[in-house]
Amino acid sequence: MKLRFLKIAVIAICAVCLLAAEQKLTSTPPFRKWERLSRRPVLAPRGDGFESAGVFNPAVVKEGSQFMMLYRAQDKNGTSRLGYATSRDGVLFSPRSEPVFVPETDYEKDGGVEDPRLVKLGDLYYLTYTGYNKQDAQLCLATSRDLIHWQRKGVLLPAYKGKWNVGWTKSGAIVPEKIGGKYWMYYLGTARDKTDQMGIAYSTDLVHWTDALDSPVLPRRAGHFDSRVVEPGPPPILTEDGIFLIYNGADDHLVYTTGWVLFDKNDPTKVLARADEPIFQPEQKWEKVGQVPNVVFVEGLAREGDRWLFYYGGADKYIGVAGSQSR
Repeated sequence: MKLRFLKIAVIAICAVCLLAAEQKLTSTPPFRKWERLSRRPVLAPRGDGFESAGVFNPAVVKEGSQFMMLYRAQDKNGTSRLGYATSRDGVLFSPRSEPVFVPETDYEKDGGVEDPRLVKLGDLYYLTYTGYNKQDAQLCLATSRDLIHWQRKGVLLPAYKGKWNVGWTKSGAIVPEKIGGKYWMYYLGTARDKTDQMGIAYSTDLVHWTDALDSPVLPRRAGHFDSRVVEPGPPPILTEDGIFLIYNGADDHLVYTTGWVLFDKNDPTKVLARADEPIFQPEQKWEKVGQVPNVVFVEGLAREGDRWLFYYGGADKYIGVAGSQSR
């Protein structure tokens, strides 16, 4: 009789565990459906200079009433620099006439500086970016107090030297608070099957980083919108439910759409929930036709009260913005 009751208790506990797991897997993001705030790009290529071929993949921060944007600007030779623009409403941006961050080092020569992501810790802005020299792409760091003047900190994760990522490194999304006495960063690496997947690294000083796992923290999924590429978007945010990260996924046809993932706030390597379907995808002509077709690539995120603003590159040529309300 005791054995029978024990079996019943075990079954009940398992049912509760399965229900809890199901609830976790069906979690929803903290915002509602995205709506484009402008059907036209908020920034587009212009002139014959540093942004003549494309402006895309922006990082955005909001200070007081001002939105500040760093964006990848590409000239007709294929060299990338970072432009700077400001806005009062988050939609109409005024760009500077000259870039604020340009290639200088050997690991940036000819290819340039690409795909910025920004997080502010204390009084410093931390900029993660890709240094590309037409041979290798590597995840790099620079710091600034004003987003105009920068101090380089070097390569964070060298190419070809990871635990599982055997190729280039890119796309560093730093968690804005320490967890367990460490800083954490989600990044993009290339696995042995030549697919690009998401890894995670930790640091105590934001300069020296170590792979936390021997495998991707968020692997690709065959048959899904992220079957070929799983790449971090803007720096994650901490919510009551966990560490919330927007990411960019590409399928077998290299169509780029937007997903999300929730990590445990006490264990940044533990996935709690993940989008089954994309929440944003190419629709406008300028998101489908450009230097790379069929791409929306989110790198910027700003909050204004209950409003979320998401900034993205369209077809590797333009910059757009979408908005949503909190749930």
